[in-house]
Amino acid sequence: MSPLALAGLVLCAVALLLVLVLYVRLHAFVALLLTSLLVALLGGIPLADIVEVIEDGMGSTLGYIATVIGLGAMVGEMLRQSGGAEEIAATLLRSFGDDRTPWALSLTGLLVAIPVFFDVALILFIPLVYTLTERTGKSLLYYAIPLLAGIAVAHSFIPPTPGPVAVAGLLDADLGWVIFFGILAGIPSILIGGVFFGHYIAGQIHLDVPDVMREEEDEIDVDVIPPSFGQALAVIGLPLGLILLGTLSEVVLAEGTTSRQVLELVGHPFTALMGAAVLAFYVLGVRGGMPMEKVQTVATKALEPVGLIILVTGAGGVLGNVLVETGVGDALAEAMAASNLPVVLLAFLIAVVVRVSQGSATVSMVTAAGLVAPVIEAGDYSEPMTGLVTISIAAGATVLSHVNDSGFWLVGRFLGMDEQQTLRSWTVMETIVGTVGFLVALGISALL
Repeated sequence: MSPLALAGLVLCAVALLLVLVLYVRLHAFVALLLTSLLVALLGGIPLADIVEVIEDGMGSTLGYIATVIGLGAMVGEMLRQSGGAEEIAATLLRSFGDDRTPWALSLTGLLVAIPVFFDVALILFIPLVYTLTERTGKSLLYYAIPLLAGIAVAHSFIPPTPGPVAVAGLLDADLGWVIFFGILAGIPSILIGGVFFGHYIAGQIHLDVPDVMREEEDEIDVDVIPPSFGQALAVIGLPLGLILLGTLSEVVLAEGTTSRQVLELVGHPFTALMGAAVLAFYVLGVRGGMPMEKVQTVATKALEPVGLIILVTGAGGVLGNVLVETGVGDALAEAMAASNLPVVLLAFLIAVVVRVSQGSATVSMVTAAGLVAPVIEAGDYSEPMTGLVTISIAAGATVLSHVNDSGFWLVGRFLGMDEQQTLRSWTVMETIVGTVGFLVALGISALL
């Protein structure tokens, strides 16, 4: 096929996917697979090879992602059920003091949401926001926006949350670089979008605690002793530190040396997260008095919500593999070379379009990654650059959350806001976080 025909094929694929999701209301998993099948037919892949291409795309994607997301979910659920998340929040609030409470809430959201899903982190800490609001009389947004910014950054930028893990898997990006750049991009995003904007919007919109929303805490076994701040933080920090260490070993140690091989092994996401899961089972569970039967129940429960994410991610891998087989990657790489458009900018713009069109941040990341993956495969990009592309996709999938995003309604409900107030606060905050994160990634890419 000609480059023009291949470009038209990509546009048709995106348009078809959006129609199936938005108007036909077809599930994203089925919509991605159906789109992949039609693209394979239109793209000239031999009929006898189509099923194999789909199987390869699904298998190569899930072999990595399913393990990482599953182990990360177990760690997060143990942190929640043991009371470790609340201990982190309480310690940070005591340490920062009343004047810097928004800073503490931002850091709390960031730390806890790394292994915990967005909605779980919000439900977990919204009672704390209510308590602070009632105690001080400030607008609910003064405390909620910094917390939400921290959660949003962790949800979008920092593995092992599903979004960045999925994108990294589809682009074959090193998770160590993704974590490193995610932290670099996330810190200014939280400060500007969370602390500073939160202070501003709280002066524009005064919200009290909604009458219909009162403190609702999940029941934790009374016999379980909550972990200390250091223990809870160690469970979160262990996998991040090991993965970063493994990535650093590839930079500073000679290839083939025993020390590098050992660090690469312990720093691989599989090994690092298995270690974190075992540590969580013991420190957060058994050591605190939780029976092993309860630990097993918690671990099993953690896997329930990730199945859908894993399947959608696998379907995104199928679409990416189909596009590679049709030659789209080579065509897009040639077009980029002719236009001098940075791949970081291309990735961000694609993610923004999908995000605004269909809403879900995770689905937007997976879809955008599936479209960008052929470009990465066809190009000669370094591991740091691929990590930056991952962050750019995550940033583009964060901006402009509006009425087609479930997060928009979830936040509006818990804060008692109407649609206009949610747009002025939550949507703007998300847009600031995504834009700042992208600008940081773009700036770093210019230096590589």
